[in-house]
Amino acid sequence: MNIVTIIVNYRTASLTVDCLESLEPVARQHSNFSVELIDGGSADDSAALLAATIQQRDWHSWVRLTALPDNNGFAAANNIGITAALARADRPEVIWLLNPDTVALPGAIEPLLDTLRANPAVGIVGSRLQYPDGEAQTSACRFPTIRSEFVDAMRFGPLTRMLEDHNIAPDPPDHDCPVDWVAGASFMIRSELIDKIGMFDDRYFMYYEEVDFCHRARQAGYQTWYQPASRVIHLVGQSSGVTGAQAVLKQRPQYWFDSRRHYFISKHGILRTAVADAAWLVGRAIWIARAIVQRKPAIDPPKLWRDFLLNSVFVRGIIR
Repeated sequence: MNIVTIIVNYRTASLTVDCLESLEPVARQHSNFSVELIDGGSADDSAALLAATIQQRDWHSWVRLTALPDNNGFAAANNIGITAALARADRPEVIWLLNPDTVALPGAIEPLLDTLRANPAVGIVGSRLQYPDGEAQTSACRFPTIRSEFVDAMRFGPLTRMLEDHNIAPDPPDHDCPVDWVAGASFMIRSELIDKIGMFDDRYFMYYEEVDFCHRARQAGYQTWYQPASRVIHLVGQSSGVTGAQAVLKQRPQYWFDSRRHYFISKHGILRTAVADAAWLVGRAIWIARAIVQRKPAIDPPKLWRDFLLNSVFVRGIIR
């Protein structure tokens, strides 16, 4: 299979170099492997540093760098990389999206390719994402629903167990299996799927773009699989700052709320989105009350409940 990996850098040049370094053995083993590296309008010295590193490490035979003038978001930058890959004379059969804050462990690519070869109905396959110490991260998920919003917001153990089938982020399976969607940090796509459903919806600046893509893939008759034999270290939130250990210290950005609202309205309609928003607000209000009474530590970003309300359809309507 011809394989092109898309990596979008945004002000994380050193992490991107580490990611490329982990792919160097793949490039040596697979003559049909290459990388479209996109700098998403970093407006710092990222593009120059990456260009210099590619030259110094003699990676120019398998890494092609494109520096964008503006930051139009993660989905839009990936689409530029995908467009460039599919326009090649040796058109790839597979597109592998990797976050810049990932390190592909030895042998990570083969199980993904094997999954696609074994089952033509599989259009997307994702890796087991893990922390540097080997602990698995949640990366095989269910589509968001009204019930999942309430379960996520309330954070009440007995209710979560009772509604486990509506938990959007269950414990990762220890075997390969079909799932609703996989995390975009390591996300392999069959090129024919892109031909049928198009690329990422670039109205998602960041977040929910892979959920939307997997949803559209299912509607087109393709499956999404989780493949834990493919292991990729993911330094969670290093490229965005929205997730990970430091996320609780930062106010959640506007684009996260915009992406969530666009996803729910496009998939569930305005009325069900209103119910989902109400479910989250009520659930999180219950959690906040419990946290005060039980003196639980703060685990949410600042002003999250207020920001969620201000970005709900009750306040912002159907703005997308």
